[in-house]
Amino acid sequence: MSPRRRERGPAVIDTGVFGADLVPGSPLTVLYEPIIAGRPSFISFQTVAELRYGALRRGWGESRMLKLRSKITRAEVVWAGPELVETYAKLRAECEAEGHALAQRPHDADRWIAATAVRLGVPLVSHDSVFRNVPRLILETMLGEADAVEKG
Repeated sequence: MSPRRRERGPAVIDTGVFGADLVPGSPLTVLYEPIIAGRPSFISFQTVAELRYGALRRGWGESRMLKLRSKITRAEVVWAGPELVETYAKLRAECEAEGHALAQRPHDADRWIAATAVRLGVPLVSHDSVFRNVPRLILETMLGEADAVEKG
């Protein structure tokens, strides 16, 4: 294990990155492994809901559903409570004041995930550009690297 990995603390993992290894052939699995391997990981209750909905919508069988449940069990799920609700509301107001897209209604789910990272004071690992330049959010992403991998 490299010294760089040992220095990394916990992070909130966004839905797409967290669930990437559940999607056969997803390039995000390999792309984000160096960022998330060996790190304590948190996921938002919103990520749990998104993953379960996606699995039901796609009609996953028993085996894949068991794999999903097992993966969720291994992560620390952050559930909504008064402090997270307050962080969410403040984050939306800040994003709205700055004209950031995260304030918009279509990003309600993303906002819960960002608020989780802000509330915990840890980085968010995501492959979603809507999280760029969000007030108080520390973002770890490989968005630029993915372009190079796909073109490479």
